[in-house]
Amino acid sequence: MTPDQIALVQRSFSKVAPISDQAAELFYGRLFTIAPEVEPLFAKADMRAQGKKLMGTLAVVVGGLTDLPAILPAASRLAKLHVSYGVAPAHYASVGAALLWTLEQGLGEDWTPEVAEAWAQAYTTLSSYMISEANSVAA
Repeated sequence: MTPDQIALVQRSFSKVAPISDQAAELFYGRLFTIAPEVEPLFAKADMRAQGKKLMGTLAVVVGGLTDLPAILPAASRLAKLHVSYGVAPAHYASVGAALLWTLEQGLGEDWTPEVAEAWAQAYTTLSSYMISEANSVAA
């Protein structure tokens, strides 16, 4: 990611953070619509608490984009934990689509092609790493 892309992600996330509860609700609603096969993975979850975890994790990741190596150990742990919940590498594409859609809804006219590309790059970077970490558990 370029420094400009990192700045775009961080600035745009600061606009979504104040509506984090609604953003999390939008995210999971969209995820379960486009990937209904993942909904059973959350059957026992308190979705309000899950939404807070999601937004908290996003805040850490977004804040750490300027020092990506510093957040990779946490991303590795999260990827390995997700394996134990039944998350498969194929699920990451649906999560990414739901995340980008949620951000688009939350940002409205501030969702520009440049912001979209920056977020797509950030998600691809992190999810590719997490998938490789998840695959190391499966191997």
